[in-house]
Amino acid sequence: MRRRRRWALGGAAALVVAAVLGVAVAFPSVAAVACPGCYGLEDLGDGVYAEPETPAVRGERLLGVVREAERRVADFYGGRRSSPRVLACVTDGCYRRIGGGGERGVAVLNRAVMLSPRGLDVVIASHELSHVELRARLDGGDVPQWFNEGLAVLISGDARYLAPAGSPDRCLVASDKALPAELGRWREAAGGDGNLYAEAACRVSRWVTANGGSRAVLSLIDRLNAGEEFDTVFGPDGHVVHRP
Repeated sequence: MRRRRRWALGGAAALVVAAVLGVAVAFPSVAAVACPGCYGLEDLGDGVYAEPETPAVRGERLLGVVREAERRVADFYGGRRSSPRVLACVTDGCYRRIGGGGERGVAVLNRAVMLSPRGLDVVIASHELSHVELRARLDGGDVPQWFNEGLAVLISGDARYLAPAGSPDRCLVASDKALPAELGRWREAAGGDGNLYAEAACRVSRWVTANGGSRAVLSLIDRLNAGEEFDTVFGPDGHVVHRP
């Protein structure tokens, strides 16, 4: 009986180890978020992890980038509900090791942000943190991917896709075409359309301006969480449809 119990416990332990290894191989980004140290990243403080050979001065700059990115998100929403880990790589080898690809940065499971060597700046960091914050605030509600991306561009103040803050109209590329609503379709379309982010940012920035600023986004989130559909709230002409 004892021998059988030991075999059973050993088998269960083996299955757990196999499952963990399977996740690490199939989804390295998920594993890296759960255990940054397992992938050679050290804690710089404030939930920011970077390669151990990162010079102290550069580490301080990384912390400053993340703090400013967090401030942009907090300023827009009037505070933050999310507190994701930030995994910052200063070399391409590090970024590949934790599961990154050719992007500058990416949000992982809405709990973390990974930044590549080309994404170690406030704009990219705040863009990805915006995705995490929006998901943290959506409790059962959902938005199309074009709105998610356009909002992230607006919050980050990305000058590639928007005119400077204070401009009468921040839109750079206006379009009436249907924009991708699903993440997979967005990624596929964005790879071949350099204007897609600008078009989404134009639509979102004009909607936000026309409907009272960031409070329109907060209201939209509340209504989506209450069960209303996005198209019902956003309105066919880009103006909020108010409840009767």
